[in-house]
Amino acid sequence: MELFEIKEKNVRICAKELHIGNQVSFDKNVNISVKGRFKIGDLSHIGSNTQMRGNNIEIGKYFYTSGDLRVGGGGRQHPGANLTVGDRCTFCNNLLNVCEPIVIGNDVGLSEDVSLITHGFWLNALEGYPAAFSGITIGDGVIVGYRTIIMFGVEIAPRIVIGANSTVTRSLIKHGVYVGSPARFIKEIVPLTHEEKVKKTEHIIAEYMKVAEYHELSPMIEIRYPMVSVNNRFFVNFETLEFSGEEDLVTDDFRDYVRKWGIRIFTGRPLQSHFSFD
Repeated sequence: MELFEIKEKNVRICAKELHIGNQVSFDKNVNISVKGRFKIGDLSHIGSNTQMRGNNIEIGKYFYTSGDLRVGGGGRQHPGANLTVGDRCTFCNNLLNVCEPIVIGNDVGLSEDVSLITHGFWLNALEGYPAAFSGITIGDGVIVGYRTIIMFGVEIAPRIVIGANSTVTRSLIKHGVYVGSPARFIKEIVPLTHEEKVKKTEHIIAEYMKVAEYHELSPMIEIRYPMVSVNNRFFVNFETLEFSGEEDLVTDDFRDYVRKWGIRIFTGRPLQSHFSFD
């Protein structure tokens, strides 16, 4: 078994095969123990009081968890107890029960208190009581709302929005917004026109300038949609999210704000605000 430790933070990761990417950061009290392979990609962050158990756990680049994440639960000692997570995902204080495989795509967000459950049983199945064991698949670009439960056997198609306090018991295939218990389709996602995109971008930048002033910054931002420039040194295409130019604390602050509108610009720098008034 391979071992990674940061003793002063009480961080301990143990696996038969261990791969930790570049610029991965850890908060306190992280305990990860898997039988097989543990892998986490570059520029990821694991928050405090995170615990992971299972067979294999593989996580992509730019992963972020704020803390109190729990991977494991009943059945974590099974050979199918595997978790696969794509790039640029954000998790919170979630429970991911990996009795059976969980596969999560790129750019997926799990809000606070979301649970993924891959099995259900209690009383004797020979007496007719239910027992079910099945994995969960979540496609790219899905956001799962606060206190939602996703049950075993569910597949969620890419770019679906699941509202808060929902219970997902069946696969969600049609693109759109789902809410309720059980979750039901309520709304299509309608793309904006070019003119609407320009107006929305102008609103986002106007709101950011208020935040920048609060942070005692005075960036010069120019909009020539889809291009947006910061101080005429950092350039972003808001359609493709491609970027070029020089980065600094101001561009970090800009990226940290616009991500709150789903405009998630990933560069070689961690995606976090450097401004604190503690």
